[in-house]
Amino acid sequence: ITRVLVAWVTKRLELRGQHESAVVQTNAFAVATLQASIKDLEGKRVATEAVGLTRRFFEKAGVNVEIEFSWGATEVKVPDLVDAIVDITETGSSLRANKLRIVETLMESFPVLVANKQAWADPVKRAKLENMALLLKGALNARDLVGLKMNLPDANLKNLLEALPALRNPTVSPLAQSGWVAVETIIEERVVREIIPRLKALGAEGIIEYPLNKVVY
Repeated sequence: ITRVLVAWVTKRLELRGQHESAVVQTNAFAVATLQASIKDLEGKRVATEAVGLTRRFFEKAGVNVEIEFSWGATEVKVPDLVDAIVDITETGSSLRANKLRIVETLMESFPVLVANKQAWADPVKRAKLENMALLLKGALNARDLVGLKMNLPDANLKNLLEALPALRNPTVSPLAQSGWVAVETIIEERVVREIIPRLKALGAEGIIEYPLNKVVY
């Protein structure tokens, strides 16, 4: 028997039943939308992985349907095996590929890091899980950021900082060569193409852009 101490799940799992787990971290890095891809609901067969959520949705809507659990590849079951589906989608490409259309959004979901409650109650294991969550969060923080390094005449530093508010709080270190400083900062990747030419125009040399694996605040 394998015991799972920690795992990524989607928020929708909480709606599928009772789970003996503790939420360690919620992350909106892959927001998904749970949607009903059906045309005529009354009296139809509906396949879904989220049986409880789907049943409550149709009961609230006052629509009688036959709901069956789907073990995966739900979108390919229409129309041969079922009449409609309730499935999770991020881009909708799989639905379009199977000539399905979205009728209504049931909910929006996101990944949640959960831990076994017994492990979470153990101080040693909890510390390790919290460290794991910290590192995962750092990796998510770094997704859209890059680092920049450059050398700059000390006389130009004030102008550079005034012209580029994003570099207001960089790390500035003196170089061995008198009158020069090294500047290092973190910025959003989407603005790098605009910023690097401006840095060059302000006298920066040896400009280096590098990827970031983790940024822990």
